[in-house]
Amino acid sequence: MRSGIVLLRELCPNFSLPFPHWAGPHAQRQQMSNSSSITEFLLLPFADTRELQLLHFWLFLGIYLAALLGNGLIITTIACDHHLHTPMYFFLLNLSVLDLGSISTTLPKAMHNSLWDNRDISYLGCAAQVFMFVFFISEQYCLLTIMSYDRYVAICKPLHYGTLLGRRSCVHMAAAAWGTGFLYAVLHTGNTFSLPLCKGNTLDQFFCEIPQILKLSCSHFYLREVGLLVVSACLGFGCFVFIVVSYVQIFRVVLRIPSEDGRHKAFSTCLPHLAVVSLFVSTSFFAYLKPPSFSSLFLDLVVSFLYTVLPPAMNPLIYSIRNQEVKDALRKLFSWTFFSSDKVLISLHK
Repeated sequence: MRSGIVLLRELCPNFSLPFPHWAGPHAQRQQMSNSSSITEFLLLPFADTRELQLLHFWLFLGIYLAALLGNGLIITTIACDHHLHTPMYFFLLNLSVLDLGSISTTLPKAMHNSLWDNRDISYLGCAAQVFMFVFFISEQYCLLTIMSYDRYVAICKPLHYGTLLGRRSCVHMAAAAWGTGFLYAVLHTGNTFSLPLCKGNTLDQFFCEIPQILKLSCSHFYLREVGLLVVSACLGFGCFVFIVVSYVQIFRVVLRIPSEDGRHKAFSTCLPHLAVVSLFVSTSFFAYLKPPSFSSLFLDLVVSFLYTVLPPAMNPLIYSIRNQEVKDALRKLFSWTFFSSDKVLISLHK
């Protein structure tokens, strides 16, 4: 029997036998040592042929540059225009920073793999990617919840807006959101990568994701991370309920405004945020809550690409199209930039 197992291990290097509960601590330690031997993970490629890999690279590069340009313009416009130094745009600036961070966590590695026909990511690189992805996504969800509170106070309690959302209060709420995201990422990353892995090193995803890593963990050890995910899902559901209740109150107040211009102005400040929340929640919920009958490698890859890449790339477009103040500020920024460049050229010519 022993020689047969040795032969099977030589033929299949990733082979391992699950240990029963009576096998003792020595067998458990031996099974856990398999995870320490993993130095890299293999990610799921987008395509098998070289032509499609290069096509994916150029597509990812275009999306990434568009996200960098859009979010960079939002950050620069809000920072340079003192008329946008309000709580709503302060939170929008934070959201753009998070969008840049989240899309930079996953897309550059996918571009690198598509360009160089590569699949591997180091163990530490995978841990760093998990940490940064969880940090930015959880922080983004917290910030979207705070932004719904900002819109609720601005429309439903406008007389108390200055006191409830003063500069210090906004900084405290943003700091609390950043701190919550950091703590959340530390807990999940530390808990996930402390699990023993005994089912190979191949991930069915184009980036390192906690559910895919849990599939590689030994039985009975992943339950604590699943429990933490359940608690996190409950907290996320609470934030979702808060956002829904806030917008129910907002729409009740807006529909009572007698003037059509007043209703239009109120809707114009709420609809961009509501569109961003809908895009973020719908794609992420479908990715994690879709029925198993809808699950396939290709569909999972497409859905995960949508919820990790589409919101950061689309958010600047949504806010710039629906928000007149942002459009006016962008127009002033471009005119000032071109005017300054013309003055420099004239001075150099003289």
